[in-house]
Amino acid sequence: MTGLLSTLGTLRLFNATLSAQGVPAGDDDKSLICLFLFGGNDANNLLIPRDNVSYAKYAIDRGILAIPQDGLLPISSLGGDGREFGLHPSMAALHGLYNTGKMAMVCNVGTLVAPITKAEYLSGGAAIPPHLFSHNDQQVQWQTSVPDSSKNVGWGGRLADLMNYHNSTAQISMNISIAGSNFFQVGEQVQQYQVTSSGSIGLEGSGSPWAPNPQLFAANSQMLGRSYGHIFEQEYANVMKRGIANDSLLKSAIAANPLPNEANLFQNSLTAAGALNRVAAQLRMILRMIQARNALGMKRQIFFAALGGFDTHDAQLADHAALLSQLSTGIADFQQHTEELGIGDKVTLFTASDFNRTYNSNGKGSDHAWGGHHLIVGGAVNGGQLYGAMPNLDIRGPDDTGSRGSWIPKVSTDEMAATLARWFGVAEADLPLVLPNIGRFAMPNMGFMKP
Repeated sequence: MTGLLSTLGTLRLFNATLSAQGVPAGDDDKSLICLFLFGGNDANNLLIPRDNVSYAKYAIDRGILAIPQDGLLPISSLGGDGREFGLHPSMAALHGLYNTGKMAMVCNVGTLVAPITKAEYLSGGAAIPPHLFSHNDQQVQWQTSVPDSSKNVGWGGRLADLMNYHNSTAQISMNISIAGSNFFQVGEQVQQYQVTSSGSIGLEGSGSPWAPNPQLFAANSQMLGRSYGHIFEQEYANVMKRGIANDSLLKSAIAANPLPNEANLFQNSLTAAGALNRVAAQLRMILRMIQARNALGMKRQIFFAALGGFDTHDAQLADHAALLSQLSTGIADFQQHTEELGIGDKVTLFTASDFNRTYNSNGKGSDHAWGGHHLIVGGAVNGGQLYGAMPNLDIRGPDDTGSRGSWIPKVSTDEMAATLARWFGVAEADLPLVLPNIGRFAMPNMGFMKP
C-alpha cells in the first residue's frame, strides 16, 4: 500500500508539472531566498506604533524594551485603523527600500493548522500547531507549513520538486543552502546542496584543480568507483561522488562568471574589522551563484540563508539592534547589487523565524510568543505597504493568547508561502502540492507580489 501511495503521489506530481509547463512566461529566471532568523525575532520592535496615543500604550506595555519614539523611522502605511507605524532605528537601509516600493511587510503571520479565534484557542475547540513556543518544533513547522503532519518535507522542497522541469539542463541542485541543513529545502526528488559563504566544500585529493594530488585522487577514485553490496555503503559512495562533482562544477562556474567589481560590493555591510557581516557574506555567495546561473543550467533557484541570535531573553535592546543592523544593511546591499546586475525583479527574499516574542518584558528581554511580522524584498514586490492585519496590541486583548502579548496569527505561513510560490511560477491549481493546507485559508494570493 505504501508503494502504491508513493507511486500515485509521483504520478500526481508529474501531472502537475505538465500543468505548470503550460503557464505562460514560465521560462524566465527566478530566484527565491529564505532568510531564517533563528531564535524568534522580536517583531514587536521591528514594526512599532508611532502615533502619540498608540505609542504611549506601547511604551507602557513594553517597558524597558520600548524604543524611543523620536528614533522611529516613519512609514506611510497605516494599520487599517488609523494607527501610524515606524521601523526600528537600525532598519534605516531597509526603510529606504520600503519607501521606494522594493520592500513590503506581512503582519501577524505564523504557523496555523487552520484559522482560529481567541475563544477557540482558550476553549480548546480548534486545532493549534503542536508544541507552540518550542524553538525546534516551530522552526520545522515554519519550514514545512504542515504543523499537523509528522512528515518533514519542506515547502521549498515541494516547490523545487514541482518546478524543477525549468532546470532541464541543470548540473546542480535547485535548492542550495548557505546555512547548513534545513527542513525548508527537503524534497521528495530534489536534494539540498550545502555550501558555505566562502563557496563549496571540496575533498582533499578529489583531483579538482583546487586540490591537485594525483596519489590521493587515484585512491579516492578507486574507492568511490567500486560497487558496494551494502545499500548504505553504496549510497555513501554516491553522495561522495556527487559532492566532488558539485564542488568542481560550482567552483568552475563561479570562477568563469565573476561578479563585476566584486571587491567593492556590500560596502555598507562591513564590520568594524573590515569583514562582511554574517548576512552579507551569505547573500554575496548567493549573488555569485545567481550570476553563474547560465553556466549551471539554472532557470529557477531556491536558496536558504540564516542569522541566529534572536532568542533574546536578556540584553535584548543592544543585541536586537545589532542583529537588525546586519539584516538591514546586508539585504539592502544585496537588493542594490541585483538591480545593478539587471535582475532586481527576478530575485525575491523573504524572512521567516520561529515565532514572535512577548509584548511585555521578563525584566531583561522577552520570551517566546506566536504571530509576528516578516519582510518581503525584491523588484517584483508590491512594496511600500503592510499586508495581513496588525494585531490589536492590547495585552489580554482580543488577539492575545493570554496575559503577556502573544498574538494569535491572522495570516498563516501557508498564505505567505502561496503568494511567493505563485510568483515563482506555480499554477493556482497546483498550490496544494506545495502547501497541502492552503485550502483551509482565505488568501492564497495576498497581493504583495506583482503578476
